Amino acid sequence: MPALPLRELIAFARRNSPFYADLYAGLPADVATLAELPVVDQAAFWTANRWPDNRLLTGPLLDAGVYTSGGTTGTPKVSPWSRTEHFDSTSAFGAGLVRAGLRPGHRVANLFYAGHLYGGFLYIEASLHNAPVDNVRLPVGGHVPDAEVAELVDSFGVNVLAGTPMKLAGVAEAVLDAGSTADTVELLMFAGDLLFDDVRPLLHKAFPEATIASLGYASVDAGLVGWPVPGDDVRVHEAVPDRTVVEILDEVTEEPVTEPGVRGRVVVTNLFRTLMPIIRYPVGDLAEWVDEECRAFRLVGRTHEGARVANVAMAYVDVHAALMGADRDGVISGMQMVERRWDGRDGLLLRVATLAELSEGHRAELADRLVEAAYRARPLYPATVADGHIHPLRVEWVRPGDLVTHPRTGKLVQVVDERPHG
Repeated sequence: MPALPLRELIAFARRNSPFYADLYAGLPADVATLAELPVVDQAAFWTANRWPDNRLLTGPLLDAGVYTSGGTTGTPKVSPWSRTEHFDSTSAFGAGLVRAGLRPGHRVANLFYAGHLYGGFLYIEASLHNAPVDNVRLPVGGHVPDAEVAELVDSFGVNVLAGTPMKLAGVAEAVLDAGSTADTVELLMFAGDLLFDDVRPLLHKAFPEATIASLGYASVDAGLVGWPVPGDDVRVHEAVPDRTVVEILDEVTEEPVTEPGVRGRVVVTNLFRTLMPIIRYPVGDLAEWVDEECRAFRLVGRTHEGARVANVAMAYVDVHAALMGADRDGVISGMQMVERRWDGRDGLLLRVATLAELSEGHRAELADRLVEAAYRARPLYPATVADGHIHPLRVEWVRPGDLVTHPRTGKLVQVVDERPHG
């Protein structure tokens, strides 16, 4: 089914999906604007989207692909797409790849992950196939060792690497470990995670001729969300015309945010996805408008990604920013937070990756500085340490390849919970 006008999409979902029929039961018969609709509650949405007795879908599964989210947080979410929906979505996303820098004849290594119902690799492969420019597709996959990818880049003259930031960083490290640089690579396209500034020096060193761009903004559960906006800030995207509607809502009041620079949660409506309707669905990301017209938005983090140590909330994006501010020499190549419990108390480990050969003294001095920066960002943490309720922060130094990534998607696991839950 092609993209529908908003009024028709709402009526279709209401008529054919028991979940949306219940959600909109108290609304007028003819609803024409998103502001008249409630925001979807994710817990209720996924409770309705289960088998058997599915109450979310608008029809039976007769001609569809079934995928799951990466499951970085929570339980992976099963998401079916009809054949026409998948073609429509990947065609639009493929057009976005040209905005990201894909050029005719580019040799593209697809380094995303496949299998276990995960859709990342297949979605990117279909998007390249349906892109409006010729390209040579190299379906490598994320599970191929980084050193083998580096060899392929050299032997085949690969022009574009498409993968998660952590996979791109791993290949970059392999290139440098081989004592070379990959000068044929013109473009690094990433998706799946935010690409933080601490990864850029490594990528620029291994791929000196390459520019860095977002592939676009999409997810298995929410579907197509936005196109990349060309420019230096790879976090900036905009809704796909005639395909998606993006809103930024206040996290507390759920009122629309209309002022640039004010953070809120991203809510998306897909106008073409009707088997599993996505209407005012919270994607799980935070963003802010960058223009007065509220067209382009900058992604600024996740709504629920962070650690909680006893009563202390440690948002990943805030801790990451604090550590980067304290890293005056630029030696950090990535970080993740590890939750642990010992001696009857919770504690948090800052796992910090670097390629630099630091002396023990330098590491100790920098570790102290990083902990102090994190404490300044979250003063409740040292106060709770002083009360004897949690352990002080610790720093663990690793190589970039030692950071934990999701086994299916290759995404950096921002928070690793190693506490016993039995």
